[in-house]
Amino acid sequence: MRLKEVSICGLSAVRSRFESDPLSIKRLFFTQDIAPQIGDICRTLAEARAAYRCVEVEDLERISGSVHHGGIVAVIEREPFRPPHLEEVREWASRGEPLLILDCIGNPHNLGAIVRSAAFFGFTKLILADHPLAALPSDASYRVAAGGMECMEVFIVRHMDVFLRDIRAFYDVVGASTEGGSPDIFFSTRKPVALVLGNEEEGLAPEVADECDRLVTIPGCGAVESLNVSAAAAVLLWECTRNPVARH
Repeated sequence: MRLKEVSICGLSAVRSRFESDPLSIKRLFFTQDIAPQIGDICRTLAEARAAYRCVEVEDLERISGSVHHGGIVAVIEREPFRPPHLEEVREWASRGEPLLILDCIGNPHNLGAIVRSAAFFGFTKLILADHPLAALPSDASYRVAAGGMECMEVFIVRHMDVFLRDIRAFYDVVGASTEGGSPDIFFSTRKPVALVLGNEEEGLAPEVADECDRLVTIPGCGAVESLNVSAAAAVLLWECTRNPVARH
């Protein structure tokens, strides 16, 4: 099985990856300014016979494909994502772990921003749609997540509506809608929450919305139509942390 290579930019994100799985770093590039801060990483890579090299800023821009590299880029190997087994999900629920489910978030920067907020609020399980329109973790999303991706177990689901139907026995499945949902977004439930957010333009697919236990809409003053999906996610993720079941 051929593993996918992904570039992780920025010292906080690279160090998070190093601390969680140091041997997944296959190549490391950094500027002279960063070198004094990563001696431990370089020593570990040297022991593993992995490549690391101090380069010029221009080289780092070429390697990372971005000017927003933070002076360091780690190239990692990531295994393909798999769907979660239902028994796994049941076990997560028994421990009170909330789920973040993204139904075709298409922009990798939005994906990264959502993951950063989710990690901040203690989420560790991320379910993504196995769909051509859905963004999967990429160089850009790793960069924007600023280390948050390293806190996540990431899974993909092909038939999201069927998956939601299967987990409703042990999760309160709450879908985010730009309109028509309940403005009472406090998640008061005896089951942990599975929060579902939809595509930036289309929202939740109708068949996915139908499988949610309820829909919520963040109330605003009406000056603009809606929040960006990453901003909405941050609000709703915070509400999930106020649910005592989700904190157990």
